Amino acid sequence: MKAAVVTSFTQPLVVTEVPVPEPGPGQLLVKLETSGICHTDIHAAHGDWPIKPGLPFIPGHEGIGMVESVGSGVDAEWLGQRVAIPWLATSCGTCRYCITGWETLCPNQQNSGYSVNGAYAEYAAAFAHGVVRVPDGVSSLDAAPLTCAGVTTYKAIKVARVTPSERVAVFGIGGLGHLAVQYARTVGGLVTAVDIEETKLKLAESLGADHLVNASQTDPVNAIKQVGGADVAVVLAANPKVFEQALASLSYGGRLVMVALPADNAAINVPIFSTVLGARSVGTRQDLTEVFALHAAGRTEVTLETRSLDQVNESFADVLASRVPARLVFQF
Repeated sequence: MKAAVVTSFTQPLVVTEVPVPEPGPGQLLVKLETSGICHTDIHAAHGDWPIKPGLPFIPGHEGIGMVESVGSGVDAEWLGQRVAIPWLATSCGTCRYCITGWETLCPNQQNSGYSVNGAYAEYAAAFAHGVVRVPDGVSSLDAAPLTCAGVTTYKAIKVARVTPSERVAVFGIGGLGHLAVQYARTVGGLVTAVDIEETKLKLAESLGADHLVNASQTDPVNAIKQVGGADVAVVLAANPKVFEQALASLSYGGRLVMVALPADNAAINVPIFSTVLGARSVGTRQDLTEVFALHAAGRTEVTLETRSLDQVNESFADVLASRVPARLVFQF
């Protein structure tokens, strides 16, 4: 099968032929239809974070495809099902986090495209208890970004407990941010969109943002304070300065939701990387099920462009240079 493989943290990915994986006990073999590109994949490929993936590895945690075969212990009813392969590949299932519905905090978890091979390939082996069925009302193209960008921002709005008429400032409008705008509006929030790219602010406006702030032209803290301050600030831009701006923009009693992960453990008043991961309010399988249900009901739309797997290195460069409006998706 064709796969994009990271062989070095300092070299481009290699698109090459590798063996089709055999599904082990408790696993499924998924024939991929689409696989989204997340900035986390780029961090993984570059070895940016303190805990680095083992080389070589296949990135990707937004994979959508059909189950072709199953390993031992897996019910044959999975055959022919369309499923999503998310970031959380597997967890222990027995620790206090797993048994209380917070498997994303499990200290023994494995992550797709990081500690286990992911979905930048024509086939992937995935744990049956880690995948999520994709409903008929959601296309495989849309499902890919929803599997990470969607569930991550949905969870951010969910844990922020946004109530109707509260102001939600979304810092960074792109693959995640354009969905965060929609989820904040779904629960009744008044949305301020903050970015340095005018095209992304126009996208936010088209999706219903109430207030636009171009941070390259004006101080976002002052601009948000002028409309009363933010009740919730969601940081989706991987720049430590933005975290400081978001914190300063809050009104009394405001909530800061830290989502983006800079390449190093930069700090505002607390280390960003360890704070975000130490309170891993990322989406669970139930959250992703809810995300798919909202999309199937027509409550969200996904802005994306398709690419071929052979364009993986060009695609990474485009993401890093902010040359894409929102999300890129490999189509097999």
